[in-house]
Amino acid sequence: MFGNHLLIRYFLSLHFKLIQFQKMALIKSLLGKTPEFGDNCFLSETATIIGDVVTGNDCSIWYGAVIRGDVHYIRIGNNTNIQDNAVIHATYQKSPTNIGNNVTIAHGAIVHGSTIHDNVMIGMNAVVLDDAVIESNSIVAAGSVVSKGTCVESGTVYAGIPAKKIKDIGPELLEGEIKRIAKAYGMYSGWYK
Repeated sequence: MFGNHLLIRYFLSLHFKLIQFQKMALIKSLLGKTPEFGDNCFLSETATIIGDVVTGNDCSIWYGAVIRGDVHYIRIGNNTNIQDNAVIHATYQKSPTNIGNNVTIAHGAIVHGSTIHDNVMIGMNAVVLDDAVIESNSIVAAGSVVSKGTCVESGTVYAGIPAKKIKDIGPELLEGEIKRIAKAYGMYSGWYK
C-alpha cells in the first residue's frame, strides 16, 4: 500500500509537470543559437521564439506572436511588449532587427529587418520594412506601412501607406500613449505570471 501511494504521487507530479510544460511558449534553438530572455519576462503559451533572439528584462511576448531569429539576429530592449499576432523577423545576412526599451509592438504588427529606438509605439497592423529607422519618442499609426529605408524622426507621428509625417508628438501623446501603454503591458503581464 505504501509503495502504491508513492507511485501515484510520482505519476501525479509527472502529470502536473506535463501540464506546466504545455503552457510554455515554443522556444526553439536553430543553427546553434538559442533565444535568451532577461529577468521577469512573460512569454505566452502560444508565442514562438526561434534562434538568435535576445530580450532585455521585463518584456512581454503575447499570444500568437512570432519572433524568428533564423536569418539574422533580433535584439529587444527592456520593458518592451510584443502583442498578440505580431511578427518580428529580419533579412538574411543583411538586415537584423533591433528594438529598444519601452517599445510597444501592437497587435498584428510586422517589424522586419529594421531598427526601433526607445519609447516608440508601432500601432496595430502597422508594417515596418527593412532598413527603416524609427527614432525615439515616435509613433507609427495603426495600419501604416513604413517603407524600406525610411527614417521616422524623433518626436513625430507617421501614418498612411506609405507612412508620412502627420504631426509632432506633444507631451500628452508621449506620456498618455507611448509610456502609458508600455507601463500598462508590464502590469498586464504580471496577471499571467
